[in-house]
Amino acid sequence: MGKTVLVVDDSSTMRQMVAFTLTGAGFQVVEAGNGKEAMGKVAGGVKPDLVVTDLNMPEMDGIGLIKEIRKTASLKFIPILMLTTESADAKKKEGQAAGATGWIVKPFNPEQMLSVIKKVLPG
Repeated sequence: MGKTVLVVDDSSTMRQMVAFTLTGAGFQVVEAGNGKEAMGKVAGGVKPDLVVTDLNMPEMDGIGLIKEIRKTASLKFIPILMLTTESADAKKKEGQAAGATGWIVKPFNPEQMLSVIKKVLPG
């Protein structure tokens, strides 16, 4: 069984595109529409090996989600990639300060995304 990736984005189309790329590469994908929903899935027993999250979402944005994940002992050290249209350095610094592992700007290139994932996901 492949590693599990939690894909968090308020755009169902974007989630489907990311899921298609990841499942094609052998990953199990769990989707959530915002940070609050993602934390609910984790509380419900989902144990992701990697999180790919959007930045701008309703209810709980990507920065809020990263902070919540980093406070959760079992998830503290998993890689988190931001997948967002935001490319401003200030936002990147905010993401890194919250605990993001990497940053991919939309629209994403599937090969580039898989290359970044291979770098941050051990094994």
